[in-house]
Amino acid sequence: MTARLTSTKLVVGDLESTKTFYCEAYGFSERGRVQAEMLGEPIDEYLLGREGDPGVPLILMKYLERGQPPLGQEVALVFMADDLDALFERVRAHGGRVLVEPFQSEHAPMRAGFTTDPEGHVIENIETPQASGDSA
Repeated sequence: MTARLTSTKLVVGDLESTKTFYCEAYGFSERGRVQAEMLGEPIDEYLLGREGDPGVPLILMKYLERGQPPLGQEVALVFMADDLDALFERVRAHGGRVLVEPFQSEHAPMRAGFTTDPEGHVIENIETPQASGDSA
């Protein structure tokens, strides 16, 4: 079982102006947009990347029913695993908690689930058909 860090999520208050900043100042471009729920709260996300970057290294996320987060609470890690079930067993065994068991996403061809580290930092975990070896 492997899990690799694939993205950093920056939780922001003003999604549009922050997207413009990272695109103009750092050369990112929009690779997609996701409007969904995370831990029961509606979110809006921009997926940003640069030419030559694999995957989506930066995700800007806004909780639609919250304001701007306090400094220090605005970053979330995203790991891609080839076996979410095995990863969640390891999280539990090493002091983390499972917030949301793995589920099939309605918004993308992937499974997702949410855990925390022992200090309570939220981690988004995803498994795509390519990561798990499935062909469907």
